[in-house]
Amino acid sequence: MSGENSHSNVAFFIPHLGCPNQCSFCNQKTISGQQDPPSPSEIRQTCQEALEYLGERAEQAEIAFFGGSFTAIERGYMVSLLQAAFPFVGAGKFFGIRISTRPDAVENEVLTLLRDYGVTTIELGAQSMDDEVLRRNFRGHTAGQVADASRRIRQHGFSLGLQMMTGLDGQDSQSCLDTAARLAELKPQCVRIYPTVVLKGTLLAERFLNGTYMPPDLDETVSLGAELLDFFEEKQIPVIRFGLHSSKEIERQMLAGGYRPALRELCEARRFLSREKDALESCFPGGCRETVQIAVNPKDISKALGQKKGNLLLLEKDGWKVRFIQDGNVKAGQVKVCGGSTNGMYP
Repeated sequence: MSGENSHSNVAFFIPHLGCPNQCSFCNQKTISGQQDPPSPSEIRQTCQEALEYLGERAEQAEIAFFGGSFTAIERGYMVSLLQAAFPFVGAGKFFGIRISTRPDAVENEVLTLLRDYGVTTIELGAQSMDDEVLRRNFRGHTAGQVADASRRIRQHGFSLGLQMMTGLDGQDSQSCLDTAARLAELKPQCVRIYPTVVLKGTLLAERFLNGTYMPPDLDETVSLGAELLDFFEEKQIPVIRFGLHSSKEIERQMLAGGYRPALRELCEARRFLSREKDALESCFPGGCRETVQIAVNPKDISKALGQKKGNLLLLEKDGWKVRFIQDGNVKAGQVKVCGGSTNGMYP
């Protein structure tokens, strides 16, 4: 089972099958930690075990095929996987089937086939809506194809998920923010954000080693990630994954890039740091010598403090004496500044 932000699925990885070309960043076997694609019998066995383990919770989960380009793999094999999964979808079983694929591999015929086999959600690996970035990284599709595919998926009644990357070759922060805005216009039900990780054996690794490509450092990755999370939250589009799953194989194979086991937590802490600074400066424009209390919802205390109390230390470095308190009356995501004669609540 895997999940983030209340999203759950029983995931199967199909490394690189169906991909017509090798993207600059791609080493799917390292990313998935799996060397061989699953067989239909493995699908059936795993689904049965997961169904028994989850019980009633399975009704909210999906069987998911990730890793490759599901609709571009050999048709007989694709159908065999769907045939293995489909009996586990229905009343008292899993909610549906989720697949990920390429924007140039979802024509009407295959969408009808997917619907007949119980597929409920289709995620597109858009990665960028900048055609030059797509070209430099050998994606093999255009931003226009992402938009067209998204419209067809929605017209066929599927839930739409969109995946984007940050830190690709030729991509800067503004390009990423522009991509986020264009993806939001396509009205997805969810997004995933993957900061680029430079893995051995990839084209990006060659470019990194010869000095023609440099990925953003961790601080740049976290700052942009915090901004993207703010943006999608404002648009009411859930970000169900930020960053690759924690993996020893990735740690062994990576050369550079935006990978940390708790990357999302770092971004969430950065979001709170920004709110804390804004609230303090608004309440006390000239500063405050006394200790100021910042109240947050109990669920947010770790984000508000930051990893290893990093936010607290940064505020102290800026001259603020701060004490964090937990208050169930403070709305999740907000901070309440209490001190002197001023109280302030900030989203």
